[in-house]
Parts: sequence; structure tokens; C-alpha cells
Amino acid sequence: MHQLIADQALEIPPETGHDRQLTMLLCSAGRRVSLLRAFRRAAADLHVDLRIIACDVQPEWSAACRLADLAVRVPYADDPDYIPAIEEICREHDVGLAVPTIDPELLPLAAARERLAAAGTTVSVSGVPVIEICRDKLDTATFLARHGIPVPRTVDLALAGAQDWNGPAIVKPRHGSAGRAITRIDSLAELPGTETEPMIVQELLEGEEWTVNVYFDGAGALRSVVPHRRVQVRAGEVEKGVTGWQPQLIEIAEKMAACLPGPYGALCYQAIIAADGSAKVFEINARFGGGYPLADYAGASFARWLIEERLGLPSTAANRWTAGVAMLRFDAAIFVTL
Repeated sequence: MHQLIADQALEIPPETGHDRQLTMLLCSAGRRVSLLRAFRRAAADLHVDLRIIACDVQPEWSAACRLADLAVRVPYADDPDYIPAIEEICREHDVGLAVPTIDPELLPLAAARERLAAAGTTVSVSGVPVIEICRDKLDTATFLARHGIPVPRTVDLALAGAQDWNGPAIVKPRHGSAGRAITRIDSLAELPGTETEPMIVQELLEGEEWTVNVYFDGAGALRSVVPHRRVQVRAGEVEKGVTGWQPQLIEIAEKMAACLPGPYGALCYQAIIAADGSAKVFEINARFGGGYPLADYAGASFARWLIEERLGLPSTAANRWTAGVAMLRFDAAIFVTL
């Protein structure tokens, strides 16, 4: 089984001033203010002069864009002009690191990694095969089960017969995200039959819900695994959470590392731990998760490690973090003049 890289963090001597520079592009910035600030903190710790460019389809309405050094308007990720727009930004502003934040942009950015690398930009995104697995929840369940990772029973809704399914279930889009269009049912007979997109039906899991933030270095090696319990969720994103050492979840991450074809950077997966201590995985997100700031505050600075790797600095990536760190989110606002 693939194991976490040994804890060999290197100490970087303190320096004065900012004699290193890096321009970063935060894609689909939206409300990802905490992520932006995590990169700023990491850069300050490394004495790196970090310039953050944030892009969005409506940058004037994006809090993160308002707090960036420069905000740029781009098309939607499914627009044919999206990648050309990203490439133009990267070339014009000498972007060294690009960080995606939402599911729809992962596949086009993964497919354009070499093209953007030619412009001098490292994109923090896994390879296309990983994205294709993660973006399809049926493929996710099938792939993980094939590699011995426990998952809930999952079938294509179009092929599910009411007589073959007993007990409660969850129905959700095969390609959904952010908790969109999820319905709990007690039997398939309850379905209205008006689905407008591919759906899956999945065994309803009972127990504690956990998110596990994982980090892979540029060589695809697993460097950190940080589980946190999702105490309270709002709109599909953790609102209250607490980090916890769960060996079974770390073991699952190691099994994923052994079978995923080309993971890189930040990923997260979600699982339910039942009352008997067993865990089943029901989703993988091949990007920074909404709960990443909790892992960052607990000591797992994926942002720092990406900056170190991009600048060729000694890596401090290690599976050292603090259990029992809680995140209590609240609503905040910034105020601007339009």
C-alpha cells in the first residue's frame, strides 16, 4: 500500500525583505476570501512577494476579486473562450501558479496544463483521468470499489428498478456539486420521473460525516491527510467543523494515492463513519474544498507547499497538524462603491 511520505520537513532560515516574487491566479474566485488569505499568509511566512490576480465571470460582485491585487473578467468555464482567456492572463501577467476552485473549470484546466506550462504557469490541478473520475459520482463509486475502497451501493437511476432497491436512498446528479438537487427517498417509487440530467441513486449512509483534505506533491506522492468532522453544513459547505485523527480515513487516503492516476495538489473526499467505526466514501473533489481553511489553520498549509514547489524552495510538506481545531464560520461582508 502507498504510504504517506516520511515527515522530513525542512526549516527555512529567516530572511529579511521579499527577495522572491510570484504572481498567482485564483480562478473563479467568488467568495474564496479565506483561501486567498491563506496564500497571502503562506507567502509572508516564506518572504515571498505574492501578487494575486483573481478572475471571475462577474469580478465586480466577487468578494475575493475585490481583495486581490488585480481582478479580471473571464467567460464561464464551459465557454470555448475560457482557456484562451486564462492563457492570455497568464502570459500578460507572468503568472507562475494558477489555482482552480470550482468543479466545472477542472477538466478544461487539466486538459490545458501543458499549454499553460508553456506560458510559464503551473496549474494546481490533477491529471485529466483523475478529474473524469471525480466529476462523475457513478464512476467515482465504481472506481473506488474496484480498488477495495468501501463505498455505498450506487447505481444509475435510469437502470435502477424499484423492486431491486430496499430501504432509504439518496438521489443526486451524477455530475452535481455544492449539494445541488439532492433528494432523500424511502423507495424508488417516490420518484416523480422528471429528471432532466443523469442521476444516481445511492445507499443512504447513517453516521458522522467527514471531509478529508489531502495534498499530493508534484511527483504524485501523498504528503498530508487532514480529516475534519462536518458538524454543521450550509449549502453543501461546512459551516462548523473540527479536525480529528481518524486512522481509517487516513488509510483510505493512502489507498486512493495508490490507485488514482495522476493526483496533484489539493483534493478532498467525503465519507460517513458508521456507529461501528466503519467508513464509506461517497464523493471526491479534485480541488481545494470549502473546508480547507480549517486544515490550513490546523497546520497543514497546502498553500505554502504549492508556493514552495513552484519556486523550487525546500519543501516543508508533512503530515503534521493539530487535532481538535474547530472552525465556526460566520457571515462577513466587504463594502465597495460600484
